[in-house]
Amino acid sequence: MKLPRDPHLLYSLINMKLRNDYADLDDLVRSLGVERVELERHLAQVGYRYDVGLNQFRWIK
Repeated sequence: MKLPRDPHLLYSLINMKLRNDYADLDDLVRSLGVERVELERHLAQVGYRYDVGLNQFRWIK
């Protein structure tokens, strides 16, 4: 699967996948064959951080 380059579209897609298809972020990145650090870094550039308890990325001020 080719992931969107736009971080806001990526945020939306990743959260949908986490909600519907994956138990956690590690499961998602393994399945999609992407690097967790790179995914988190890309989303952090626009203020999104992964919340383990909620199993989703959230916007952090």
